[in-house]
Amino acid sequence: MTGWNPTATRWLLAGALVVGYAALCFAIWWRERAKRQRAAAEAAALAAARQGVDALLVVYASQTGQAQEIALETARQLHAAGEPVRICPMHELTPDALQAARHVLWVLSTCGEGDPPDHAARFASEVMARALDLSRLRYGLLSLGDRQYTHFCGFGRSVDAWLQRCGATQSFVPVEMDNGDPQALQQWQASLAQVAHVSDLSAWRAPEFENWTLSHRLHLNPGSAGSPVFHIELAPPEGAAGPLAWESGDLVQVRPPQEPDRPREYSIASVASDGRVHLLVRQLLRPDGTQGVASTWLTHGAPLGSAVALRLRPHSNFRLEENARRPLILIGNGTGLAGLRGHLRARQALQAGPNWLIWGERNAALDFHYQHELKAWLQQGHLQRLDAVFSRDQPHRVYVQHVLRDEADTVRAWVAQGAALYVCGSLQGMAQEVDQMLRLILGAQPLDDLLRQGRYRRDVY
Repeated sequence: MTGWNPTATRWLLAGALVVGYAALCFAIWWRERAKRQRAAAEAAALAAARQGVDALLVVYASQTGQAQEIALETARQLHAAGEPVRICPMHELTPDALQAARHVLWVLSTCGEGDPPDHAARFASEVMARALDLSRLRYGLLSLGDRQYTHFCGFGRSVDAWLQRCGATQSFVPVEMDNGDPQALQQWQASLAQVAHVSDLSAWRAPEFENWTLSHRLHLNPGSAGSPVFHIELAPPEGAAGPLAWESGDLVQVRPPQEPDRPREYSIASVASDGRVHLLVRQLLRPDGTQGVASTWLTHGAPLGSAVALRLRPHSNFRLEENARRPLILIGNGTGLAGLRGHLRARQALQAGPNWLIWGERNAALDFHYQHELKAWLQQGHLQRLDAVFSRDQPHRVYVQHVLRDEADTVRAWVAQGAALYVCGSLQGMAQEVDQMLRLILGAQPLDDLLRQGRYRRDVY
């Protein structure tokens, strides 16, 4: 029997540490290399044949960034196949450019019950009200939607009908994607291969889900007349290479085990430096009495310490970007506070302001989520104003749009000083009422100008 050799053991341990460190460095280098290659391919696709009338035109309308991501990948694949391609967000597409095009590929999201994404609203109301001569145009269409809504892919279908009324010809049957369905994505890629006259295009898949750990869960509104709301924290996968990477305003997709083919999206309420993804989740109770699958699993079903299949989703339309140091007016209701809290935490790290939060819930005594944190920010000066509105605390209902109405002069003054407006929460009711109120306060055209400038952004659902 050979005796224990402490010197040899130490050398073995040291060698293992060196190998482990080298593997970690290689993983980080490989990840950054892939990012650089992806950015270079994207730049090449965006630059290719911008002046050529024969270039394929890829037009996208995106609310949360998914349609934009697919459009960029479409442009990259076509460019790699040798096709000249040009990409254009829908709000930049003019009637003249559309009539000059010979082939257009549309990647279009639907918001709520058939509505266009915010940046495409003017195109829908103005350009699509006209009967353009598009008889020389061929087109393909990918429509993104969610079958839980009555008007599934409603905006994509309305664009398809308008194009046909204008005389345009389908290159292939429109593809409809239900909640990121991978089979629909494969069908879209097969259709692109026909357009590009190649046997096949390189397979493209969305980023894989990873197992995060449900590390903390807190019921925030026990006794409330509303549905239960929970603060949830998710720890990253063990051994994840490199630092956590998301920006305030981004989303996560969670895949519940009961319905793995239907991931649910949630606004992130934290920043990457927090080390965990924070979510603010309300347990969904439908009018027929059934409970939401994902929200019930996150708030009650999944045990602490269990794995949650999750992937990060960039949400470029709701990020701070060039607004990072502007004055901000943050408006929301209910669990929409999640996306606004993420921005406030990011602004705290930047020491940026001023910040004005207008947020509504039911009752102050039971539904004031993150009350201590918000009041501390107000006392410290990180929040210049906090208007917490509780609709059931007085005989008549009071909502966030009523604060905007009562503070119209202050809203106009902030906007005149360069403020950006961020709205997060329910599309039906709050977001619609806020939009209408802002149009009354600022004017329809100035608000549309803010939208095009990126100073009016919404994360609504």
